[in-house]
Amino acid sequence: DDDTPEIRVHDLVIHSGTRALLVKGKPVDLTFTEFQVLSLLARRPGWVFTRSQIVDAVRGEGYPVTDRSVDVQIMGLRKKLGSCGKYIETVRGVGYRFRENS
Repeated sequence: DDDTPEIRVHDLVIHSGTRALLVKGKPVDLTFTEFQVLSLLARRPGWVFTRSQIVDAVRGEGYPVTDRSVDVQIMGLRKKLGSCGKYIETVRGVGYRFRENS
């Protein structure tokens, strides 16, 4: 459900209403777009999203964004998430997914 106020997955707590992120209990600042991308991926662990699906979900259809700009957002997210960045997995030739809880 896209209206879930809080997403808890791995060591992350994502608060949609306040747009806050806690990584291992510590707040992490994200840009608007980074927060949108992370929320999209974390809301459906294991689901593979293409780059164009990510762009459409975050910016709306028809937004002029290249595949490379999605890659840059993912790279920035992984860096800010530190050791939790590994949960964002690249699906070669397709896009990205958030690793499921094991």
